[in-house]
Amino acid sequence: MALRGGRAAASAVRWSDAQGLEDLAHLDTGFRGCAGELELESGWTRRWTTTWRFGRTPVVYPVRDLAEAEAEIVRSRPVRRFTWRTGQWHRPGLEYLVSTNRHHGFESFEEESLLLVADFAADLTEALSQPFRLRFDSATGSREHTPDFLLLTGTGPWLVDVRPSDRIRPEDALRFAAAAETALSAGWRYSVVSGWRENVPELVDALSAGRRQLSDPLGLQGELLGAVAAGPLNFGDLVGRCSVPAVARAHAVHLMWHRRLGIDVSAPLTDTSPVRLAPGDAGTGAAA
Repeated sequence: MALRGGRAAASAVRWSDAQGLEDLAHLDTGFRGCAGELELESGWTRRWTTTWRFGRTPVVYPVRDLAEAEAEIVRSRPVRRFTWRTGQWHRPGLEYLVSTNRHHGFESFEEESLLLVADFAADLTEALSQPFRLRFDSATGSREHTPDFLLLTGTGPWLVDVRPSDRIRPEDALRFAAAAETALSAGWRYSVVSGWRENVPELVDALSAGRRQLSDPLGLQGELLGAVAAGPLNFGDLVGRCSVPAVARAHAVHLMWHRRLGIDVSAPLTDTSPVRLAPGDAGTGAAA
């Protein structure tokens, strides 16, 4: 594919507007081998329980009731507090998500990255941090696990744990296997995010600068969308065709975040990066 603007695009361009969370992340599957250590005989969905926090009094749902409780659990609060203290090794904080218009807690840089990428690529309607405490049975007795996030998406709930592959211990893998069985029983997806494809965290962080509402009195978004209507352009050439190139850069990033323009996620964003009109976008220039 050749770009208008004089640069030949790589044949394997990975367009950001077509990438979901599962495409941008490395998903660990090693925990699946631990499923044989779980007690999954008849009636396990009644015996395994999840504890949620809605206020001062914890609420317990057996795993078998999770699918019916979805309308209620969206109102839940984290079951574990996010704390800050001098000298701690992990890095907790709060991340603002455009999808929910509020802040969400995280306990590490890896979890913060998950929230940001999910806000960009997971079609989020809600994100629950530390959503519930799972009590499950294994061959060595009763155990507990608190998954990192429950993402409510346009395609259904998605339970997610975040752990770099080199930090997954055998006991972690067993907990992840239990979380996977819980999600499967409820009709949810489950993933362990162990890392990101090259350039993804940096690129999504750069695009997040344009995620908030952006007024467009000069009509630059329409100029940008119209310029790539006939085919991809290099980023520098694209903004250069607009009436105010310096301001058009901010609007281009805004359109990339909102997936009306696509950028190659396999490389850093530069003036030579290919940019395309997202399929299905009418290119009317209406503000996102």
